[in-house]
Amino acid sequence: MDAFYASVEQRDHPELKGKPVAVGGSRSRGVVAAASYEARKFGVRSAMPSITAYRRCPDIIFVKPRFEVYKEVSQIIRNIFFEYTDLVEPLSLDEAYLDVTNNKIGLPSATLIAEEIRKKIFDTTGLTCSAGISINKFLAKTASDINKPNGLKLIKPDEAIAFIESLKVKDFFGVGKVTAEKMKRMGIHTGLDLKNKSIGFLTKNFGKSGAYYYNICRAIDDREVNPNRIRKSVSIENTYDVDLTETQDVILELQALSESLEKRLSNNRIKGKTVNIKIKYADFEQVTRSKTTQVWLSKSQEYEPLWKEIMSEKKLTEKPIRLLGVGLSNLNTEEKDDQGLQLTLEF
Repeated sequence: MDAFYASVEQRDHPELKGKPVAVGGSRSRGVVAAASYEARKFGVRSAMPSITAYRRCPDIIFVKPRFEVYKEVSQIIRNIFFEYTDLVEPLSLDEAYLDVTNNKIGLPSATLIAEEIRKKIFDTTGLTCSAGISINKFLAKTASDINKPNGLKLIKPDEAIAFIESLKVKDFFGVGKVTAEKMKRMGIHTGLDLKNKSIGFLTKNFGKSGAYYYNICRAIDDREVNPNRIRKSVSIENTYDVDLTETQDVILELQALSESLEKRLSNNRIKGKTVNIKIKYADFEQVTRSKTTQVWLSKSQEYEPLWKEIMSEKKLTEKPIRLLGVGLSNLNTEEKDDQGLQLTLEF
């Protein structure tokens, strides 16, 4: 989907159309969850501190997230996918892989299917999306970003190698900013540069990811579209307008977050054995802590003693806190196959 959260807000609030919109945060605090394309022209992007977004775009309009609405729209879109194939692998609320090799409508062209899906999504939701079509996940994902917004890109089998060789490594899906900079220092700027490196070199310098890089620059990606992708964790967090400086305030906020987490766990029939705490301080230093038990946890009163034990480490509350998060991992979804599709839970 194109700027999904921001586009939903512009759709539901016509006065926001054509204006720079940031979902999440405020002028002084918080983090941008999504930015409209009007805001992106100023360099505003998701995960950016709100104050930075405001400096780059003084006219930006901050909107409170409505994740329940986004989930409802996401489900409508997902239902459209299932009209064409059962091989749908959600990556998040606004993105998914579809394998249409054997599709329900018998169309031999993936491009025609993609166009039909894009039109149906727009007719049903009023929202635009972009599609990438190719022979594997890596190429399809990469292609989906090329003609955004509201675009489509096909990479044919006989075009794959030439496309990858000319692609900048910073645009490779799976190559993050830090890795791209490291590659740049090594003289690796394009897919061809990457292809010229041996698997030994890549493994030595990039560990387990080296084999992945070696394969994708040769258009090799054998990962299947997995409709039963298992969720590994569920979390919820909050960024505060005013830093938390008192331990008691931190505990009260964690209790509130725990109650919200319990609702999400209940709605998705999820339990876990590991409690995770995330803290971001006013100076943007971030720490995480976890504690594991042998019993399943799903109620706030069950996992509250564990995070309280974690927070008994006094140094965790010695500095002003701007963000808190609590979550569960080591989930029962990793042991069961009957959980069905799990939507990515936003926080």
